Amino acid sequence: EMTSSLVGSEMCIRDSLCLVHRFLFRYNRVIKMCRSIAAMRCFLHLRGNPENLKRSVVSMINMVKLPTKKSNLFLRVAKGHFATSHSHINYYIDVTTQKSRLSEAKAVAKELVAAYQHSTIVDTVLCLDGTQVIGTCLANELTKDGFANMNAHQTIYVITPEYTTGSQIILRDNLAPMVKGKHVLILSASITTGYTVQAAVEAVNYYGGTVAGLSAIFATTHECMGYEVTSIFDPASLPDYASFDSRDCPLCKAGQLIDALVNS
Repeated sequence: EMTSSLVGSEMCIRDSLCLVHRFLFRYNRVIKMCRSIAAMRCFLHLRGNPENLKRSVVSMINMVKLPTKKSNLFLRVAKGHFATSHSHINYYIDVTTQKSRLSEAKAVAKELVAAYQHSTIVDTVLCLDGTQVIGTCLANELTKDGFANMNAHQTIYVITPEYTTGSQIILRDNLAPMVKGKHVLILSASITTGYTVQAAVEAVNYYGGTVAGLSAIFATTHECMGYEVTSIFDPASLPDYASFDSRDCPLCKAGQLIDALVNS
């Protein structure tokens, strides 16, 4: 009788554990589904109105190519109401082709290199926002004329960091030596609020490097954290560009829906 009661207890415990596991599995699925639905509603701003979906899609494909003083480079933009992780902006600036098309990446690198070629020591290019192709072209330009660097191998490292959930920048152990004791040029797709670049500067300092400069395709400032910003396009290229704090956005106050979320 004692044996049968023990067996019965084990079966009850096993059945209870199975029920708990099933509950947790279904609970996690429901949570993930709710998060997905919430993210989708936030992104599309549907709220029961299908017209918002149409507006969002149209705004994403309504890109305009603006000519600039650089004959071989164009600024691709879409005007509207967009949200980044740090602010709201009235223009979405698309630098995808500059980051991924070799011919445009080379053109960007040639424009940026003039600021560093004869006066700044660069050992490492830290690439943010998917600018690795530009970073490679920039390193190639910097080493063409025997450009000075402090590396034992007389070359320039091109590296990409990783990010924590809190948007802090970290480097793996095999990349950290490429920053420690090195002059690091920080390359970003855009510099507007400065939050991402600030995190990069803090990371370079933390890993024992020295910031050699800040470069970007588009920037709304010529200085950030005491460092000069070198960019190809600036507010003069887009005079009515504006960035707002998300809590004090005039577009939101006017009731204008967000057309899209942008990450860089």
